[in-house]
Amino acid sequence: MNLTIPKYHDPAGNLTYEADSCIPLRAAWNKRELELTTLARGTYPGKMLAKDELTGVKSVGYWNIKKLQNWGLDWHTNEGIEICLLESGTLDFLIKDEKIKLQTNDITITRPWILHKIGTPNVNLSKLHWLIIDVKIRHPHQNWEWPNWIVLNQNDLDELTRYLRQNEQPVWKANAGFRNCFVQIGNIIKQSDQKRYDSKLKILINQLLILLFEIFKNENIVLDQSLTESKRSVEFFLTTLETNLQKDWTVVKMAGYCLLGVTRFTHYCKEISNCSPMEYLNRLRLRKAAKLLIENHKTPVIDVAFMCGFSSNQYFNYAFKRHFNKTPNQFRKNH
Repeated sequence: MNLTIPKYHDPAGNLTYEADSCIPLRAAWNKRELELTTLARGTYPGKMLAKDELTGVKSVGYWNIKKLQNWGLDWHTNEGIEICLLESGTLDFLIKDEKIKLQTNDITITRPWILHKIGTPNVNLSKLHWLIIDVKIRHPHQNWEWPNWIVLNQNDLDELTRYLRQNEQPVWKANAGFRNCFVQIGNIIKQSDQKRYDSKLKILINQLLILLFEIFKNENIVLDQSLTESKRSVEFFLTTLETNLQKDWTVVKMAGYCLLGVTRFTHYCKEISNCSPMEYLNRLRLRKAAKLLIENHKTPVIDVAFMCGFSSNQYFNYAFKRHFNKTPNQFRKNH
């Protein structure tokens, strides 16, 4: 999975998450190859929301594709919890190692740490609705913070949050009420030339969450508390670390990324990988370096070192020989 999407940082400068910018969707929209009816903020395409409108909502609306497309949404995550409804058509939805053919009235739910993809490689003719709402989390173990205009009573909101945190079933089936609610949201966005949609959409989004809560309650959901543990946040970090090897990582920065203390982070890292955080990082860097030395045989060794996050050629040569029993040049020559 090659992640080429924008990287977002927290105030301390640590990489905290990578979110989808929908670049191919935006390009198709600009060429008028599809209908895109959305309200958005940040890098998401659509009509930009004002600062005080629908606070916490990153994107809401739909696309309507009626002719063949030459793009798909590659592996990505989102800035909040994403709830989608396929109103018509079909779509290939990929999550982890699973490929799912979405059908009419299918709901997908993804959390900010879940990589997913739409299209293999291109999207199909379809009408897809979505809501991305930021609940102030980027890692599984964090506590959710809903926007203050979500009006479910505290017990219902806590239970809904528990359903969303302690199960990660990606696809559900919508009932008529849930479908109609999403359609109403899309109609209001499409018909509102003036900014009079804020209150109406807040009411409908609350209704949508209530309907989702009812869908969960009617299912025999097996909740798994381990999905919310700190160890799982470290697991996700380690699986994505390979795409960020050039960053000047330290154990403190790694722990900060996961919003954990150094001792706890190091404990989980050793438990998962059987090595310390820096040992794990260096093994990833050396593995990537070995691959680049073979595949990019004209790239100078010093450039390979920097591409893999090593700060000096001298240390790179030392670490590489210690691991592979050959210098980088010898390794390249033998392969």
